[in-house]
Amino acid sequence: MRYLITGATGFIGGHVAEACVRRAKQVTVLARPTSDTAYLQQLGVHLIRGELSDPAAVRDALQEAEVVIHCAAKVGDWGPIEEYRKVNVDNLRVLLEACKGQALSRFVHLSSLGVYAPRHHYGTDESEPPPPRHRDSYSQSKAEAEQVALQFYKDFGVPVVILRPGFVYGPRDKTVMPTIIENLRKGLVRYPGARGRRALNTIFVRNLIDAVFLAIERDQAVGQIYNLTDGENVSKRQFMEKIADLMGLARPRRTPPYWIAWLATWLCEKFAKLRGAKEAPTYNFTKLKFMGLNLDFSIEKARRELGYQPRVGFDDAITETIAWYKHKESE
Repeated sequence: MRYLITGATGFIGGHVAEACVRRAKQVTVLARPTSDTAYLQQLGVHLIRGELSDPAAVRDALQEAEVVIHCAAKVGDWGPIEEYRKVNVDNLRVLLEACKGQALSRFVHLSSLGVYAPRHHYGTDESEPPPPRHRDSYSQSKAEAEQVALQFYKDFGVPVVILRPGFVYGPRDKTVMPTIIENLRKGLVRYPGARGRRALNTIFVRNLIDAVFLAIERDQAVGQIYNLTDGENVSKRQFMEKIADLMGLARPRRTPPYWIAWLATWLCEKFAKLRGAKEAPTYNFTKLKFMGLNLDFSIEKARRELGYQPRVGFDDAITETIAWYKHKESE
């Protein structure tokens, strides 16, 4: 079977491509002309240069593909909704249009637990619909993308499976984990409310990869949505303190009340928008959701229907992750 992977130059997509090669799959990757593809070339995948917004490039990449794993996305906690929609919604639609009539066995769409309402969650499952509006552009665009994917499944029979991972971490993440480590160094990490005891919706990247292949293998997955985490209760404090300890940094101590953190965040975002800031302010609602809300989601549906059983526990996963970052910093 030939697998087409989008977003393979990124963190999750790169791990997907590596896992496919390790499983002796034939892999095609559609990568932007400006992307660094050195690692993919080492893997020996079939590389096609082109934009996801270009229907001709997409059709070329889809030739002989039986499985599509769509990892490409614009991520972030700041910016106009139009920029996120262009990548996360419009480009997905181009890809799905090209899939119509294609003999696919599976179209795996990587979404996010961020599509749920920004509130405390205690075992929330897939029966809860995402809200119609989100405060941040990333979550809004990911929720809209899910609707597009499901529409193509219902109207045209594209065999879509939607996976909603939580906070994905692991080796080779060049965005979130480096930021966390830098904020720990600068003493900027706070635990707004509950002294950091609230749950974090973590998923180690190799556990996520296992779920991707299960979604491909299980026929009952088509047309379904699955929450994905490590299935282990990891608090904000536990996560941050483990990173700090492994990196030899001071543990965060500041625990402002949630309402004070909310007010400070509102003010920071308000002033940033008034001055037309291109970069996210230090305190924004995406970070407040990440650090302040209880993010506990049920993965029972994935366990039951996919046979998903997270193989790597938190202690081993975070130790492996930080060992990789320490090695990179020492190079």
